[in-house]
Amino acid sequence: MGVSVYRRFMDYRFLGRTGLRVSPLCLGTMNFGNQTDEAEGHRIMDRGLELGINFFDTANVYGGPGGPTEEIIGRWFAQGDKRREKTVIATKVYNGRDPWPNASRLSARHIREACERSLRRMQTDHIDLYQMHHVDLDTPWDEIWQAMELLVQQGKVLYVGSSNFAAWHIVKANETAGRRNFLGLVSEQSKYSLIERTVELEVLPACLDYGVGVIPWSPLGGGILGGALQKVTEGRRATERIQQMIEANRPQLEAWEKLCANLGAPPADVALAWLLANPAVTGPIIGPRTIEQLDGAMGALDVRLDGEVLAELDRIFPGPGGPAPQAYAW
Repeated sequence: MGVSVYRRFMDYRFLGRTGLRVSPLCLGTMNFGNQTDEAEGHRIMDRGLELGINFFDTANVYGGPGGPTEEIIGRWFAQGDKRREKTVIATKVYNGRDPWPNASRLSARHIREACERSLRRMQTDHIDLYQMHHVDLDTPWDEIWQAMELLVQQGKVLYVGSSNFAAWHIVKANETAGRRNFLGLVSEQSKYSLIERTVELEVLPACLDYGVGVIPWSPLGGGILGGALQKVTEGRRATERIQQMIEANRPQLEAWEKLCANLGAPPADVALAWLLANPAVTGPIIGPRTIEQLDGAMGALDVRLDGEVLAELDRIFPGPGGPAPQAYAW
């Protein structure tokens, strides 16, 4: 039982069923403008490109009112040196900070206006992957796709993705898109980690069947899969939320960190490598606050887990038992 280490190289992957190649780790920018100031955010993005990471994720509401995270990215793009050309930029639409009734969700009007604002903030003429941050059950799919089709025709959006969708949302969205001769969803961002495996029931099977690439967010389970027990033992302070999560999962975490220690690999690397071993996954989102955290995350690309380790991880974090309905009815 163990891990294999191979010479690191950036093994670019196709985003779902598209011909777009993206890095197996997606650089999340949610901390930029909050926990990470602009200068450090720029350094992190520069370092990401140096390491071969070409896939960056953001959202129109990250960083607080006005979308400052997108603005930070825009000022980074404006520095030139082919930063924009090298980057596959993904942002999101749905949420809004304005209380007016049409300033959020997925009406054709809001999609159009939100896209224009994101383009201005990021100082770019197109968004590579425009993701619906949540499903809008009140807006017909024909209206949503009409708006997205127009943005694609105008060259303002290249691909469309989703986030936090149920499997039936993905199916309904892509069946409607197919009837309109439109590509439809090519990616889905889901909360997915060793301690949150609900998407294995239906979301992952639907994504595999429809050629939708899965982009896991919170791949370290909110931080507790990154060696939380060891950090507390070493005297590092943990937030109240992390402390509560540790106590709720202590037996599993003890077995988890013991396994990682036996493997000689950092827990965060093993957690990311476990996701990367799944054929449904395009690449998990990492959210470094510092360059050091970004450099550390690259170790996951050096880890290959053998069948015995994968089986042991299933024992520690059993998940739902596979896809539905086999997981509970067969």
